[in-house]
Amino acid sequence: MAQQHPAFTDALTKFAHQQHIFFVATAAEDGRVNLSPKGMDSLRILGPNRLIWRNLTGSGNETAGHLKRVNRMTVMWCGFEKLPMILRAYGTARALHERDADFATLNAHFAEDPGARQVYDMTVEMVQTSCGYAVPHFDYAGERPVLHDWAEKKGPEGIRAYWDEKNRTTIDGFPTDVLPPTD
Repeated sequence: MAQQHPAFTDALTKFAHQQHIFFVATAAEDGRVNLSPKGMDSLRILGPNRLIWRNLTGSGNETAGHLKRVNRMTVMWCGFEKLPMILRAYGTARALHERDADFATLNAHFAEDPGARQVYDMTVEMVQTSCGYAVPHFDYAGERPVLHDWAEKKGPEGIRAYWDEKNRTTIDGFPTDVLPPTD
């Protein structure tokens, strides 16, 4: 049975931090809904109604473009290993880029990574738990080093060139602000 809470409790925070994967969903007023799996120790719950997650450079940048148009985000965790539970956090968020004042402070919550693209600062309005009885068991085998190694090899200039080529707009053409506008 689903239960809604106005904020994270200590038990829900512990559950979220124990998961190796979480999912982020956003949508603009039209176009495609985006649902992305995330991992690599990239999420922190900073308080009962606040979480941050660091977004690493990837092939798309949908979340940033969607939030500029419709500021709503859902983050979801599933208990794949032990506790059969699904946890969702609903709220609004802001995308912080390395040029933004709070980026360095929030990014410092995570180990250095050359592919860090944004940190999302989410205000959580509600969390909801539901049973995870239909979620199968999976065993965690470890992190994949591929993305980190790729970013390391590209270097800062290569990463920015990749952002310019692949991450300036969403697949629906919405701007992401990953780089400052060109003059």
